[in-house]
Amino acid sequence: MSLNPERSVSYVLTKHVSSYMSKDFLLLNQNTLVSEAARMLQDSERDDIIVIDDNHLPIGIVTDEDIINKMSEIISYAESASLKDIMSAPLITIREKTTLQEALHKMRDSKIRKLPVVSKKNEVIGIIFQGTIANVIRDATATAPRLFSPPVKAILGNLGFVLQFAGVLLLVPAILSTTLGDTISAAGIYLTTVLLLVTGFFLNAYGEKASLNIQQASILVLSSLLILSLFGTIPYLYVMPTQESAVEGFANAFFSSVSGFTTSGLTLIDEPENLPQSFTFYRSFTQLIGGMSFIYLAITALYPESKIQSMRGFISGRSLHMRELFGTITIIFTLYIVIVVILFYLFGDMDIIDNFSLTISAFATGGFLPTSTFIDNLDWQEQIILMGAMIFGALPFTFHYSFVRKKFLSPRLGKEVLAYFIILASAILLFMWLSGLDPLTSVFYSISASTTSGLHSQNIVNFNGAAHTILIVLMVIGGCGFSTAGGIKVFRLLQLRDCRKLFNKISRSELTPQRKKEISSTVLIIMLFLGTISITAVYLTTIEKKSFEIAFFEAASIITTTGLTSDIVNLETDSTVKMVISLLMIVGRMEIIAVIYIFVPKLS
Repeated sequence: MSLNPERSVSYVLTKHVSSYMSKDFLLLNQNTLVSEAARMLQDSERDDIIVIDDNHLPIGIVTDEDIINKMSEIISYAESASLKDIMSAPLITIREKTTLQEALHKMRDSKIRKLPVVSKKNEVIGIIFQGTIANVIRDATATAPRLFSPPVKAILGNLGFVLQFAGVLLLVPAILSTTLGDTISAAGIYLTTVLLLVTGFFLNAYGEKASLNIQQASILVLSSLLILSLFGTIPYLYVMPTQESAVEGFANAFFSSVSGFTTSGLTLIDEPENLPQSFTFYRSFTQLIGGMSFIYLAITALYPESKIQSMRGFISGRSLHMRELFGTITIIFTLYIVIVVILFYLFGDMDIIDNFSLTISAFATGGFLPTSTFIDNLDWQEQIILMGAMIFGALPFTFHYSFVRKKFLSPRLGKEVLAYFIILASAILLFMWLSGLDPLTSVFYSISASTTSGLHSQNIVNFNGAAHTILIVLMVIGGCGFSTAGGIKVFRLLQLRDCRKLFNKISRSELTPQRKKEISSTVLIIMLFLGTISITAVYLTTIEKKSFEIAFFEAASIITTTGLTSDIVNLETDSTVKMVISLLMIVGRMEIIAVIYIFVPKLS
């Protein structure tokens, strides 16, 4: 047992449950129809509902199993059944000042694994889980000396895993460089790989793979992007032409690396065909690693654990935890990439490695091209294939999981996916009408913007104002949640439907605390996106002496990690500006709000 009295079991069990309870729960009135409650339960991605009376006092609980099992018992009036007809009552609760030890006793006596926590006014303010208390006891009984606190260890453990996985994946471009005889590229990539693996190993040694709260997850995402980008700078320093100064060389390399791992796709390289072919593959591959890492981090931080546990890995069949989750994401994207490369091979005559580079960039919604004229040389069949790859990259992980799990036969088109396609179709028609471009080009650029892929071959500056506006709107909206795409995400637009309820006293009372929080966060994120884009546009206008329209377009592309560029940033741009934009790409990849959560955790 720990020698520190404050870490002993007896001490931690005297702590109040309010210090360890979860504030993520769903409250519904007893008169809510079961059909409506089932829909809300699914939308909120939770397992149970705490039922309250008209005075907002808790009176019972309904689980997802109750809805399935008890509805069969009341089938004669199932359509009109309300929660009070199927709830388990009375509800066993616990006061917020109750100790963990008392909570354990109550769970044992009642044969339950969680307890709603109520305030002095008997209002539900949280839930304490048996598993949470078990983790507290486990930490207290640890005998090893604690170099880091449990929250820090959780961040280090997850960070170490991400870096190790990235290091393993980077062996692919490293081996390709060796095979093609590109020794300079190979040296830089191998060095990056070794640094990632070694750093990940040490972080794993001092950390532990535990669940994270929103603040910790935000720190993890920021740390991952910074370390990946810093280590990813090394191959660029090896390959890119020698600059006038070390500072300028580092700024160019760091900018390019950040653009890759954030899937932004902004590039300082006008003619990538002059680079070693294995290096152009490496550039695209960093976007794939960055995109998959972001999906993994977003799912582990924000996706309900019960939903993850309901999924099974494609290899072991076990629940999607840590390695299995990242492995499943990798398998899905690998299958997609191979299929599209085969299609490119069948319909075109491009080099196989360049096909892989472009396909990887498309699925990662990145934007790097293997050659400056690659898109111009694609025929209409290849452009359609490429557009399909970009769209798939902007769809949510749940869609991909269902699609691949069911052997590509029965894709699950949820509300967010349908909304995304409606927005995209509407934008395409509007873009065709107002841009003056041919239909295929209009479709291509609309998809490139809405998926935040940023693939383009024409000079965006030459587009008219209406075209710029449509593309900006599409970039800001972005793709679906839990995808590699940037932007504010479509699911947040759907949440705005209930925004007006916040300003109506009666309607506001119908919203659960969690729903109010989600809507408020959505409004805040949209304001942060628009505000950051505007400030960045003013900065670019002042520094680069460009029109505000062009600067605003470039700023939107930077913050939404799209990469559709008006060529404001290039090799001649000041190093300080490049570093600022690099940091803005990282902030944009974190959807801005995550940075706020780090410093103001109460907002999470």
